[in-house]
Amino acid sequence: MRKFDTKVQHLKYKVLREVARQAWSDTLLKNVLEIPKIIVPGNTPTMRCCVYKERAILEERVKLAMGGKDDDENIIQVIDIACDECPVGGYEVTNACRGCLAHRCEDVCKRGALSFDENHVAHIDKSKCVECGACAKVCPYTAIVSRKRPCQNACKIKAISMDENKAAKIDDEKCISCGACVYQCPFGAITDKSYILKVVDLLKKSLADKDYKLYAVVAPSISSQFTYAKLGQVITGLKELGFHTVIEAALGADMVAQAESKELAEKEFLTSSCCPAFVAYIEKNFPDLVQFVSHNPSPMTAISKYIKDTDKNAKIVFIGPCTAKKAEAKKEEVKKYVDAVLTFEELQALFDSRDIDITSLEEGVLDNASYYGRIFARSGGLADAVAEGLKEQGLDKDFTLKAVSCDGIEQCRIALLKKSKNLLDANFIEGMACSGGCIGGAGCLTHGEKNKLDVDKYGKEALEKTIADAVSVLK
Repeated sequence: MRKFDTKVQHLKYKVLREVARQAWSDTLLKNVLEIPKIIVPGNTPTMRCCVYKERAILEERVKLAMGGKDDDENIIQVIDIACDECPVGGYEVTNACRGCLAHRCEDVCKRGALSFDENHVAHIDKSKCVECGACAKVCPYTAIVSRKRPCQNACKIKAISMDENKAAKIDDEKCISCGACVYQCPFGAITDKSYILKVVDLLKKSLADKDYKLYAVVAPSISSQFTYAKLGQVITGLKELGFHTVIEAALGADMVAQAESKELAEKEFLTSSCCPAFVAYIEKNFPDLVQFVSHNPSPMTAISKYIKDTDKNAKIVFIGPCTAKKAEAKKEEVKKYVDAVLTFEELQALFDSRDIDITSLEEGVLDNASYYGRIFARSGGLADAVAEGLKEQGLDKDFTLKAVSCDGIEQCRIALLKKSKNLLDANFIEGMACSGGCIGGAGCLTHGEKNKLDVDKYGKEALEKTIADAVSVLK
């Protein structure tokens, strides 16, 4: 039964599961130092040079699973001791260099970083190279290649560099907490803080006090996860954990789509506000465009606010694919509505920490949202929902939507750059920091094209066929 894309994810899960298991039994403080030995028993290493290094790394993983350092605000953290296996990177000359006579690489280099040895083979002086890539472009043998670390290659906003020890270093001023580096690091040396202990505490209180109502707000991308079970079984599993009620964040998406389409028609240009990593990217890199970000909250915040306004005893845990949601939940305007955030990875660990086999459970029902709210989970879905919102409210008669759906932060950068130069032929930017949309989030169990198909299928199963029908139940 495969639950994860990679063994790195599985290792992360094992740490989270054990931390949660100890927390449930109130033995965490007593046994916290034993967790690395539980995960790596015996004296034979399985991942690193020796079991001592493996356990030292696991100790750091345990700390992050327990919430990490309070004085480090960034959700995304580097485990320094685990980050020592990648090559330094930069442009390198491979053995494909034929020692040609043209020397185009040397001629194009304005820094004089290219030279040739006695065998006429090219070499790059790293002290002079500025990594412009000009030499690689002109080499007729493609013998010059750029070797970037996986984390640096994953981080399209260039928030990752190397410190004096050649370990990855995150620039907090640039980082948007998207978690792309977390998923792509082959050694799991970069990971996200977990608030699983807070959720266990909330669940304990919910189980002990019937008046203490803990709501699980689940992202629509859940439909593409837990592929070994049925979605209805996952819903029942959440209630087995101690959640009072399970609500679709997609209902919040319906609320946002309705309000955002109205705002767009009034202002005539908007960017979406649903993806916290995208919003953070605008704030940090395009401050002049912040004025165009929709004033509507994210679906997570919208539905959480509604629940708390309706039920004064409510506590809310958002469960989804997104590490950036953890950062969003810390904002002053959000934290009063959202008590904790879990990823799908962490939810799997929670199930197994309580030995809940969701495949053996009856199917529960999840039916709060419309088709349009549910397809927010994939790239293009938000724009489709806004188009529907305009249509349902009769706003499309006087306003014509021209949307650009940005699939990944690089496409977001291009669209925002065009807008900043008044070259964008669109009046609405749907910004999704992760490739594929929310289904590509770092906290997903699995990633792939099939996830998009699963989300579309899930959307078509919605009983509420219009946004207005879904939102009407809230009135």
